[in-house]
Amino acid sequence: MSPPSLIDTHPNLVGTAPVALSYELFPPRSPAAAESLWTTIGELEATDPDYVSVTYGASGSNRNTAVELINRLVQETTLRPLAHLTCVGNSPQELAEIIGELLDVGVRGILALRGDQPKDGVAPPEGSLRYAQDLIELIRRVEQRRSALLCAGKVAVGVAAYPTRHPESPSEAHDVEVLLAKQRSGADFAITQVFFHTEQYADLLTRARRAGVTIPIIPGVMPLTSLRRLARLSELTGVEADPALIGRLAAAETDAERTRIGVSATVDLANAALDAGAPGLHLYTFNEHTAALDVLDKLALPRPRRGNRHSSHQRSAGRRQLAS
Repeated sequence: MSPPSLIDTHPNLVGTAPVALSYELFPPRSPAAAESLWTTIGELEATDPDYVSVTYGASGSNRNTAVELINRLVQETTLRPLAHLTCVGNSPQELAEIIGELLDVGVRGILALRGDQPKDGVAPPEGSLRYAQDLIELIRRVEQRRSALLCAGKVAVGVAAYPTRHPESPSEAHDVEVLLAKQRSGADFAITQVFFHTEQYADLLTRARRAGVTIPIIPGVMPLTSLRRLARLSELTGVEADPALIGRLAAAETDAERTRIGVSATVDLANAALDAGAPGLHLYTFNEHTAALDVLDKLALPRPRRGNRHSSHQRSAGRRQLAS
């Protein structure tokens, strides 16, 4: 019999992991939007997140602006970008080129997504990738060819997870099987789509672990402060927002009261996920920082201390420190 390892004999050797913190941003659509976005980036940077994800339009419709934003984040801030990448309608050759471009500008994290099917009903070009698993495997092949260049930082691949049934899925069980297939293809972690009820993240985690999913599943939480946004997301995802919350938001007499109600509901969602064992928290910001920071102010997230990593954007760090 082999003797116990050092780690086996000291189970608390590595201690408790801090909670990961990340945000989602999207490329600006106008000069005015760009100016507002960079104000938001400065405010979010002050909280020292682990990464920020940058979205990617359907079939790469905003590829250039996405890559430009990622490049500026790498060059001008301390933020680590997680680049979204969709595969529907793109050939392996096109995607390999994009992956290489992302790696060349310093990206070391990619969120591999299938992307939306064409709304006009036209079939994707023959030979294009069809599923997120295909994209994950392509990323790993590109990574392998560049392994010598990546010795100081391998690529982390993330995927989407669904607390409620995907609109095109026959069942929640099928969604978990798809998540397991993504893990087998090489995914390192998952971020959930939005959810509106406190029990949904815990239910997903239970189903996924029973099926054999072992990668971290990070809850994606949206500040629930905008009725218009809640209605739009419910329409897009097929996930109904909490009618009681909608009623309270609609009855609010002022924007300040509406924000207070929405932030409180978001904090409840986040705390329920953390109590269920969530390893991190991903905030969908919609390029606005105020509500996201209000949520963080009310959460006691154990965060790592990284010393003096702050850039010139972090002027508000003193008033936006998270509990540790």
